Amino acid sequence: MINILSSKIKHFFSFVLLLCIVFLSAFTSLAQITDTIIPVHENPEKLLRHVRLGQYQSNDVSIQSNEFTGHLTGIDFGFNMFLNENYSGYDSEFMKNDLLHSNSIYVNFDHLSIGLQHNKNTIGLVAGVGLQLYNYRLNDNITIERDLFDVIQPVPITLENIKKSNLTILAVQIPLLAEFQIPVGSLGNRIYFSAGTYGRIRLLSHTKVKYKLERNEKLKTADNFSIRDFGYGIMVRTGYRWVNLFATYDLVPFFKDNRGPELTPFTFGVTLISF
Repeated sequence: MINILSSKIKHFFSFVLLLCIVFLSAFTSLAQITDTIIPVHENPEKLLRHVRLGQYQSNDVSIQSNEFTGHLTGIDFGFNMFLNENYSGYDSEFMKNDLLHSNSIYVNFDHLSIGLQHNKNTIGLVAGVGLQLYNYRLNDNITIERDLFDVIQPVPITLENIKKSNLTILAVQIPLLAEFQIPVGSLGNRIYFSAGTYGRIRLLSHTKVKYKLERNEKLKTADNFSIRDFGYGIMVRTGYRWVNLFATYDLVPFFKDNRGPELTPFTFGVTLISF
């Protein structure tokens, strides 16, 4: 009986000893693995900038990739000019304008971004609506008017001390663009390029002659001047961070058919403020 008990005690202590050895081996291995972890003192944003977040599901928690966000909302400042000029039937090129003083302001109040990719956010459509105020500085001694047949005619200005002669148009502009983005440096900085079409609706237009007698005087005339009420064209935009450029090219002439010289409006410029 004593021998049997002694044998069981020996087996028990042998089992305990085996457990201790296994535990000690596991602890030593874990300590060695932990010791091989070397802290890296790097910017987390720099380390994770190449990580693309897809869609993951875990414990009812969903992580979605960033949505596509286009570049359109803001204030643009541009320079206006005419291309493809044809003055057949006229004696002078009276719509020749001063480029540096022929400017436009385009304010796009809001835009809609539509992503075209399932797991990425670099290609999409951008649509917006805004107001465009564009101005053409004409020759100092010329303005324009419609004759009895609604044809535009140059009118010499007989006033003295003329300072400037302008044609100004206020319109609603509605662009629809396809935009492509290239991540640079981090997820927040991207080079983008967009191109597409736009429609334009003329709201108001007027000429203004500024001259000086004893003080500065203005002679302002509101009219449609046979300018097209509806127009459309091509818009391109590109930029990176605070540098943003744009250009527009009308696909229809400035004046209505057979109502004035053939002129194609072209505008290029920069985005002053993005919001």
